[in-house]
Amino acid sequence: MIGGGLNAFIGAIHRLAAIMDGRVELVCGCFSSHPEVSFSTGKSLFLPKNRVYMTWQEMIEKEAALPEGERMDFVSIVTPNHVHYGPAMMALENGFHVVLDKPFTFTLEEALKLREKVRESGLLLALTHTYTGYPAVKQARDMVARGMLGKIRKVYVEYPQGWLSEKVEDRGNIQASWRTDPSRSGKAGCMGDIGTHAHHLAEYVTGLRTTEICADLATFVPGRLLDDDGAALLRFDNGATGVLMASQIAAGEENALKIRVYGEKGGLEWAQQEPNSLVLKWLDKPMEVYRTGTGFMHPVAAAHTRTPGGHPEGYLEAFANIYRNFALTLMARLDGADPKPEWLDFPGPDDGVRGMQFIDTVVKAGTSHTSKWVKMG
Repeated sequence: MIGGGLNAFIGAIHRLAAIMDGRVELVCGCFSSHPEVSFSTGKSLFLPKNRVYMTWQEMIEKEAALPEGERMDFVSIVTPNHVHYGPAMMALENGFHVVLDKPFTFTLEEALKLREKVRESGLLLALTHTYTGYPAVKQARDMVARGMLGKIRKVYVEYPQGWLSEKVEDRGNIQASWRTDPSRSGKAGCMGDIGTHAHHLAEYVTGLRTTEICADLATFVPGRLLDDDGAALLRFDNGATGVLMASQIAAGEENALKIRVYGEKGGLEWAQQEPNSLVLKWLDKPMEVYRTGTGFMHPVAAAHTRTPGGHPEGYLEAFANIYRNFALTLMARLDGADPKPEWLDFPGPDDGVRGMQFIDTVVKAGTSHTSKWVKMG
């Protein structure tokens, strides 16, 4: 692991998700740019001293020099955005597979180079767009793909949070400090952090690709350097239209990600704060509710469900589904076998490039000071 020191929120999430199914073992790490933090983190995780490193460059070089069977198989990169590209590229250059926290890179240019390296190397790269790991989301995707809703006409996706309603980046909040800093986060704040999740969810569930965006971005908290609120109109490649809203100043909200998709025959609705329910609404029959863990779920959704109905599964399990699929695919490759199709269901380099194209396009559209459509991709 690169990043994810003792006080880092997302590093602990990655570690819990990775070990949930017993298919991944943490064997080494450079957990911080501060050596003392890296070593204290490694000690708390019971790693041997010689497998805890001062820099990520040192880690990759020394791991690559170890015999096969002793060195790490893949690296999980859980750093702020500006430290995604370098470690990922070096890992690939040294023959290591990669799991990378989103967004893919700091810039679109880096994203295109990194995707090309993945293709050239033939190595695996997974991008942790967590919300696609929920069984109900996979059920929704399958229903749309099978044409149950008819041709898709309208998509609404929203992700309101309230944790940045005040300037907490000035109060020692580590998560806020780098997410609101253009030198570490990139050109987008709210839209880069959670808008990308909303956009990826919309494309994942519908199977459509955004072609144009018209946006309005805003910064409500005085002195903040990046957007903390925004909305966008979307046009998709089948003629459907959509609305995307992301906000981190929606006071009182937690992580209220929600998507609604409407076709010619009916619509569906899923909310992250009630993740085990998928609501279907029809023109010609009563509403239906599909529940995770029941016998009514499609095999693809059932394959990503761990417990019987009535035993809630949530964020960690969704995160773990990405790691499990990645690990199973990697294990199959190491054994010279073909992975099962459902194991290949994890976001990858193409999704990463789409995310960076979304950020570039929504910032361009949202800072134009005149309402206009900007082509994406």
